[in-house]
Amino acid sequence: MSQPNSRASRRRAVGLAAGGALLLAAVVAVAAPASGAVDSTQSTDNCESFRAAGDNFAEYCIAEEAANDVSAADAIPGVDEISSTANIRQIANIPKFGGFASEGAYNSDLAFQGNYAFAGNYEGFNVFDITDPSSPQVTSQVVCPGSQGDPTVFGNLLFLAVDAPRSDDSCNSASGSSGQASSWEGVRIFDISDKANPRYIKAVRTDCGSHTQTLVPSKDGKSVYVYVQSYGPSNNAFYCKPPHDKISIIKVPLGSPTDAAVVATPVLFPQTAGATSTSGCHDITAYPELDLAAGACMGDGVLMDISDRESPVILSQVRDTNFAFWHSATFNNAGTKVVFTDELGGGSGAICTSGYRANQGANGIYDIVGSGADRELVFKGYFKIPRLNTTLENCVAHNGSLIPAMGRDIMVQAWYQGGVSVIDFTDSANPVEIAYWERGPLSDTRRVLGGAWSTYYHNGYIYSNDIQKGFDVLKLDDPRTNNARAVAFAELNVQTQPSYPACTTVLRERRNGSLNITSGVTCLDGASVNGAIKVAPGAGLIVFNSTLNGSLHASGASVVSIVESRVNGSVDAIGATIRDSKINGSVRTS
Repeated sequence: MSQPNSRASRRRAVGLAAGGALLLAAVVAVAAPASGAVDSTQSTDNCESFRAAGDNFAEYCIAEEAANDVSAADAIPGVDEISSTANIRQIANIPKFGGFASEGAYNSDLAFQGNYAFAGNYEGFNVFDITDPSSPQVTSQVVCPGSQGDPTVFGNLLFLAVDAPRSDDSCNSASGSSGQASSWEGVRIFDISDKANPRYIKAVRTDCGSHTQTLVPSKDGKSVYVYVQSYGPSNNAFYCKPPHDKISIIKVPLGSPTDAAVVATPVLFPQTAGATSTSGCHDITAYPELDLAAGACMGDGVLMDISDRESPVILSQVRDTNFAFWHSATFNNAGTKVVFTDELGGGSGAICTSGYRANQGANGIYDIVGSGADRELVFKGYFKIPRLNTTLENCVAHNGSLIPAMGRDIMVQAWYQGGVSVIDFTDSANPVEIAYWERGPLSDTRRVLGGAWSTYYHNGYIYSNDIQKGFDVLKLDDPRTNNARAVAFAELNVQTQPSYPACTTVLRERRNGSLNITSGVTCLDGASVNGAIKVAPGAGLIVFNSTLNGSLHASGASVVSIVESRVNGSVDAIGATIRDSKINGSVRTS
């Protein structure tokens, strides 16, 4: 378990933050800012400003501490400065613009498809072309207020979470009242077949709205389910009355998405009778390939069997007295671990100060032990960023994703104004930080809600949606993670966790002689093989930054991928993927 250290003892690289706005390519809709989006420059009461944000900022809003931590303030980078380890750097930034330019328009979650990134905002979403990650371009901006604005994508569909009552379901709606039957909140559905002109096609109301939502494809491939997480019931609310120990499940027929409707509202916590600690879930991460899901449900962490998509079953339920608010979850690739986050302070609190312990506002790492219906979550360790912030910086564990590094469990994670952290949790009980990148405070006089909301690894780069500073692209250059560039996803919703080929053997040295792979997946990382390579049916080969001096033959292989490598010989491998590589010989992949 990592312990906080003084910033004065760390190695830092400080420079000016990137800037420069890009032109807006398309504006799809225009509407007034959501009533919940309050510009905190209009008030000196930070808690009142955060209370209007619509997240759980208000419920757990922590008042300003009496005094700054002086040692942290002395070592922290200044306003608009950047501090980082030497192995990570910023390569692009798009500041907030257009309908999202105000301080009260908070950036939120991210999703990816092809060469596009979809960046949520409390006022709607942006579409960025990331064909060149060092120079992302604005494709469109959809202004459609509703609070939260978490996006997920599936094929030609985008789903947008709305977590504040609106006067109606349109993009021109005004703020509504939870006590009125005519008010609406839930999930909006857009057709994104034309990325420059997304088209709003459907709205589905859900109880207590949609704070977050998770896509789970059906097993027959004809539909996709949307697991809707929400909380905060009230006896005065029309569509959000207690008890609310449930989620809403929307079924979306892919052939007719406008027929999307709620088909189930399974109660996950029937024994708690609406206890405030579990009155709904904040976030659920599904691992459809394994029929598993991990739920961060306010007062509980849960492991679920989702083999029946409409009837999830809890396998294991855990609580931790050091956790204040179970916020999100990340599986490792093998599906044998879950990293849960604790959003102590609701995102608005300065939790990375000397007044809080290393197990507060941190990650909790759990192993999954047992099999079948007897699988259980077993606690192993905590991780919190090993740096102190000032009390002017909201900082706590937030959204992150796996980095598909060969043979290791590594993730990148947002910590609001604590910045971006890269964590190796291969040893569940002893996670370590291997890289970080952060900005200094947004202000040296007041606490402005800001920092990295969601930070995800996608196809070789780290993308981060900063609440105030906009869309960031980072480049991680580290021998422990560079080989992750061998894995690429056509589509990525982090809360719908995909699998990638797991290396059973990793070779990094020179090998003289032939290589015969009969089972498992052999991964070459900076290796050289002087001889022919054969891959048997069912076995696999991943080649990264390596040289093959000989022919490669594969028949019926589970995977053959050659990335950033050189082959001096022929390649005969039906279905193989070859990217950014030089082949000096004949090639047959189809």
